[in-house]
Amino acid sequence: MRGVVDRGGLRAHLLDARLAGVVATAREVSLRSYRLFAARDPRVLIGIDPQGEWGQRDLLGLMAERCGVSADPRDTSGQDVIDPDRTLAALDSFADRLAAVAERRAPVFLGTGHPHRLLGFYVALAEALSAAGCAVLTPAQGRSVDITTRFGLRTHNLDYVRGVALVREPAAGHAGGEPGAHTHSPLPVRAALAAAAEAGGPLPELVIGDHGWLCGAGQLGFAAIGPADTDDPAPFVGEAEGSVSVAVPLDDAVRSEYYRLLTRYVLNRACLSR
Repeated sequence: MRGVVDRGGLRAHLLDARLAGVVATAREVSLRSYRLFAARDPRVLIGIDPQGEWGQRDLLGLMAERCGVSADPRDTSGQDVIDPDRTLAALDSFADRLAAVAERRAPVFLGTGHPHRLLGFYVALAEALSAAGCAVLTPAQGRSVDITTRFGLRTHNLDYVRGVALVREPAAGHAGGEPGAHTHSPLPVRAALAAAAEAGGPLPELVIGDHGWLCGAGQLGFAAIGPADTDDPAPFVGEAEGSVSVAVPLDDAVRSEYYRLLTRYVLNRACLSR
């Protein structure tokens, strides 16, 4: 993680790696998510309990504002677009949150529903925050959580890889292997934070994650930051309503190595590079 990454270099990388600019997420998929969110489908709410009346047009306007997608409802096909300058601005806010928690040496919690892609990103943050004196919390190791999937209700086990929470299906093998299962559910973070509270703490001053880890923690009142794609409106609604502290618009499913330059930029800005 050594070496300075300037803003222009990261912007170019975001476009080259399709983390921003024209991304792989299909417009049809995003619009379907907005329809489901407007209908309060829990699969798309992923832990957020919206305060406002978010219709499809409201969501489209919000996502255009926060991500840079087209605000035209007549655009119904093709690939979505993320404005790289919006990504950079959100990354700066994300890094500033890391710097603040590191300065206080406050406890943190990290979790991902995208371990196949984002585990390395979170591991680097966990290691840097630990080196700065933050306690990286790992409550409820091994606890079972029943999660509704497209295949029905499935039991998953809460596990940690180098300080980063994820879930595994019991049939996936012994704990400690990687990666874990993809999930949008907020149930794992609720279980982990409840276990921390039941044990008398400490509780995290900052939760870093995606999908249900981000939204579930934010809805419970924890400061929560993390990345989100254009087909996941919940983090951006949470940010607009104040339950999510920072939602970073970017493609959350590109090759894992493409996040390394982004990681370096964030750690440099937060003064956490080693």
